[in-house]
Amino acid sequence: MITYIVRRLLGAIPVLLGLSVILFAFIHLLPGDPATAILGQHATPERVATMRAYLGLDDPLWQQYLGYLGNMLRGDFGASVVNNQPVLREFLVRFPATIELTVAAMIFAAGVGIPLGRFAARHVQGWSDGMVTIVSLLGISIPVFVLGLTLQYIFAVQLNVLPASGRIDAHLTLDRTTNFILVDSLLAGRIDIFIDGLRHLVLPAIALGSIPLAIITRITRASVLDVANEDYVRTARAKGLKEGRVDARHIMRNAWLPVVTVLGIQVGGLLAGAVITETVFAWGGVGRYVVDAINNRDYLVVQNTILIFALVFLVVNLVVDILYAFLNPRIRYA
Repeated sequence: MITYIVRRLLGAIPVLLGLSVILFAFIHLLPGDPATAILGQHATPERVATMRAYLGLDDPLWQQYLGYLGNMLRGDFGASVVNNQPVLREFLVRFPATIELTVAAMIFAAGVGIPLGRFAARHVQGWSDGMVTIVSLLGISIPVFVLGLTLQYIFAVQLNVLPASGRIDAHLTLDRTTNFILVDSLLAGRIDIFIDGLRHLVLPAIALGSIPLAIITRITRASVLDVANEDYVRTARAKGLKEGRVDARHIMRNAWLPVVTVLGIQVGGLLAGAVITETVFAWGGVGRYVVDAINNRDYLVVQNTILIFALVFLVVNLVVDILYAFLNPRIRYA
């Protein structure tokens, strides 16, 4: 197992290297100029030229990339050209907010999607199975920003039962140690802020978790149906085992592998794909940070943030592969 983990980590190096080349080339093809974004549209050509020279934008692209790669290998993620703040520090400050939102979205998606998928599989070809299928198709079809704005209009504007944006109420103050609102509020003994943080988390978590919920529902349904038709399941029922025991010991135990796979993929996707949700709900996470960097033509922030997300995605996939061995003892890694 240790050899497999080391091999996977070493295999991530060329993946990240190739991604850095693609990102560097793609971002420099985008229209706009960081120097103009910093100085403003009314800056003189002389000031823009001086700023471009200061930022190294006049150097050949290959020379810029080698310098960028050398800094990365030294663990230097650089600083934003807009506010001169270190990219890694800004990322670590905002990443807890993205993790908090992602965990809440996955709890919602898995907590609703897995039971729905199992329910649909037990009533296959029935009206309830059809309703679950329709709901899952709607969840995949509705864009996140449309669902987010709809939830805000219904629950924040019309019903006024949940906040529309932000992580906590603007009138509340909290000393942030970990930058996880729920954790810091409990550490400070502020149950009121904890409850307020949960209320702010509900709508963005539902909006972000809608598409994973639909996918998890469909995968769970298909996986349970595949396993339920196996010979060993029919044999277990023929022996007179109770349906609950057959479901727990024989069906779900073997149906978990595809579900765990899609859970791992969705977790990595949500961490990197919360950009729209964080923008709609003014959630101060990494997604909002990337959007601001794109608007400001802050190349270094965009490149390094996406690379860090890619590394997180690779680690999540590695954890999923390791979980396979615990869920199915027949799986062995050479």
